[in-house]
Amino acid sequence: MRPLVIVAKIDNALRLTAIDRKAAVSNLAVGMSLADARAMIPDVTVVEADEDADRALLDSIAEWCDRYTPLVALDPPNGLLLDVTGATALFGGECALLGGIRTALRKQGFAVKAALAGTSAAARALAHFTDGAIAAPGEEAQAVAPLPVAALNLDASIQHALKRAGLKTIGDVAQRQRTELARRFGGEMVATLDCVLGRAETPISPRRPLPDTSAEHRFADPVTNDAVIRESILVLGRTLAEVLESRGEGARALVASFFRADGVVRRIGIETGKPLRDPLLIERLFRERLDALADPLDPGFGFDLIRLEASRTDCFDSEMAALTDSNENKEIAILIDRLSARFGAERVLKFLAQDTHIPEAASATIPAQYSKPATIAWEKLRGANEAPKRPLRLFAKPEPIEVMAEVPDGPPLRFRWRRLLHAVARAEGPERIAMEWWRTQKPQPTRDYYRVEDSEGRRFWLYRDGLFERETDRPRWYVHGLFA
Repeated sequence: MRPLVIVAKIDNALRLTAIDRKAAVSNLAVGMSLADARAMIPDVTVVEADEDADRALLDSIAEWCDRYTPLVALDPPNGLLLDVTGATALFGGECALLGGIRTALRKQGFAVKAALAGTSAAARALAHFTDGAIAAPGEEAQAVAPLPVAALNLDASIQHALKRAGLKTIGDVAQRQRTELARRFGGEMVATLDCVLGRAETPISPRRPLPDTSAEHRFADPVTNDAVIRESILVLGRTLAEVLESRGEGARALVASFFRADGVVRRIGIETGKPLRDPLLIERLFRERLDALADPLDPGFGFDLIRLEASRTDCFDSEMAALTDSNENKEIAILIDRLSARFGAERVLKFLAQDTHIPEAASATIPAQYSKPATIAWEKLRGANEAPKRPLRLFAKPEPIEVMAEVPDGPPLRFRWRRLLHAVARAEGPERIAMEWWRTQKPQPTRDYYRVEDSEGRRFWLYRDGLFERETDRPRWYVHGLFA
């Protein structure tokens, strides 16, 4: 096979951004122009860089690395930073952890360079120039001292100036006075040097927010059986419940992460209307969610790790303490959670009263899980021993009708709606509603609403748009809703 290079347009010229082993052996280097590369190897294979695809691949590798620590950050264009503080003992120590990560990624077909140090900058420098190195705490300066100044990852002009000054290694640079370096190259360069030497640290920015609490189950052999997977969720739910109970909290959002043996990670999330810590209910909600997936959970060669996270918690509500309670509000909340898990929270809606008297704006629909319990003020919709004064459901948009009335500002006698003529037998009204002039730039006409019943007993809610001779000479009529 011919040498392979990846190119991208940099400073109005095509330059090499990545090369394979054959290209490196042929003395090609990253940063070289494509013209120079072809002059050296005319038949080199050239592929244009795809930054979006590279970012997606790096993100998928970061997802897989989440099995080692939740503190995983991207280090573009081709690096990852993992904060494994306190996690190394879970994997047999630092050597075992680093070796396990490198071996697993190489099995997935990636070329890997990795190192472990007390700061992210030191680890990055060692990984690029001393693959597999482990710097003991406090010994970062000695570990990076032999590395070339390129390991500082500074601007090319600064690297060139350091080399011209005879400073070829990080150790050479570290021996110079900080004031001298700051005066010549700026304070940012000195801060970078301190991070590489282990004297300071810049916190990484994890790609995913840390969960409030989590539990995980690692399998010696990958599992594919649905019953085992659901049982694992139940067991993990019990573990979370113990932690949440000790804190006096319940989970409002839960995420189950399924790590496949081949590196693919799938995350399934649910939310609850009230704080929850009942393992049985947690398992039931995840069962509903998994059964409703348009893209079913594919175990492939099996899951070797399942993790359950409480990504958001809240103070626990005592009325949700047991699944067997016969509390009506609790049963409704559970039903809402189950329907939301199966169909999505955005499809299980609840009406929320708004501070307005405009009929079509009197309520808004929001996901039922996010709303507080409320009762409908029926006394506002009806009088004593009367039917509702307004329809419970309105049209999304009022529909125009043709009306005949005795006087222009009187109730309708007949009206035509959807090509059908209706003779009015009874009419009640008007209920006059003035538009909210302070909410609109252009004044809106006043509405006179009527409850009418036609000769066949069908009841409508109509309104006249505009006051005759005061706001308009030809008021228009609309049907806004139907009574049951």
